[in-house]
Amino acid sequence: MKIVAIIPARFGAVRLPGKPLLDLGGKPLIQHTYERASQARNISRVIVATDEARIFEAVRAFGGEAVMTSSEHPTGTDRIAEVARDLDCDYVVNVQGDEALIDPRMIEQVIEATIAREGVVMGTAARPIQELRRFRDPMVVKVVVSSRGFALYFSRAPIPFVRDASREEGLASPDVLRHFLEHIGLYVYRRDFLLQFIRMPRTPLEKLENLEQLRVLENGYQIAVVQTEYFAFGIDTPEDLEEARRML
Repeated sequence: MKIVAIIPARFGAVRLPGKPLLDLGGKPLIQHTYERASQARNISRVIVATDEARIFEAVRAFGGEAVMTSSEHPTGTDRIAEVARDLDCDYVVNVQGDEALIDPRMIEQVIEATIAREGVVMGTAARPIQELRRFRDPMVVKVVVSSRGFALYFSRAPIPFVRDASREEGLASPDVLRHFLEHIGLYVYRRDFLLQFIRMPRTPLEKLENLEQLRVLENGYQIAVVQTEYFAFGIDTPEDLEEARRML
């Protein structure tokens, strides 16, 4: 199996402009993501896909591989697909550019789970939600998973809804909390499916939730979900960046 990790990176993030090049422990943020993805033992190549010359040059400066892409892509998935068209590989891993602290073992887990399940075209990760604040936060995407480990639904709403837990302590009980899963934006695609996926029209639920993984489910495909114990921390805001600096 040839497996390539592609990191989509753009300069114009609304909440944290210039995010890939911001300093984190003496390195640009994108370098941390690149190095961690490179440490996953089943990754044969790591590429940054960007439409910004400053990001391209920064990646080249630390010895990484970068590819310039179109500036017209609506999503990071479209950006990585442009690069994947020219690759000779079996699977493509989409590692979010702001996941500077992602554990390489999580990447390995999702790759192995996706490859191991016959007929599965896509895999991703989730972890338990320990705080009700995050469960209710619409910026935190939740996923409900079947007993066989496949995604049933993704939402920004607090799902599953617990009808009989009317009091706060009822929601916080261990038996209830174990069903609350936060989705982690790490994706493993079979290359042929990735190129097929970006040609699919956006679907009704995808538009409502603004979650493109729902396009996969609405078209009848399965997404394998690994419940991981490993760490990831997306950096979206100035507060996240300061927290990441403290963690380092």
